[in-house]
Amino acid sequence: MLKIGQKAPNFTLKNQDGEDRSLTDYLGKKVVLYFYPKDNTPGCTSQACSFRDYNQEIKELGAVVLGISKDSVQSHQRFAEKQALSFDILSDETMEVIQAYGVWKEKTMFGKTAMGVQRATYIIDEHGNIEKIYEKAKAKHNAGEIVEYLKEK
Repeated sequence: MLKIGQKAPNFTLKNQDGEDRSLTDYLGKKVVLYFYPKDNTPGCTSQACSFRDYNQEIKELGAVVLGISKDSVQSHQRFAEKQALSFDILSDETMEVIQAYGVWKEKTMFGKTAMGVQRATYIIDEHGNIEKIYEKAKAKHNAGEIVEYLKEK
């Protein structure tokens, strides 16, 4: 994992519409960058819908939400349409960004150990530095925690 105060690794990835998005596009705004394991799974759907429901409030607090998983652009497009997501979800099929942010981890599920994307959220400040890290974000509560944090700032 990266550390608070560190420069956030820049990236350029395609969103659900196949359009390039770079972290540097958002300089001057806070970025809520959340990593999630897989489209259309219960926890990831819950988290995405929570960010959708809080998205207007997050925007009003001066931040933009970006989700990242290793799913394809086509998978993201179906997921975004099905859940009426109001923010960009980015495809990192090569996992370069996932690895740069340290969220490719060994996970244990049902007694089996495998590598996978750890659900984590970074808040990146207006200058591109890491301001806050939610290392093991909880799907249902993450967006609400982010709103509370942003209100305090």
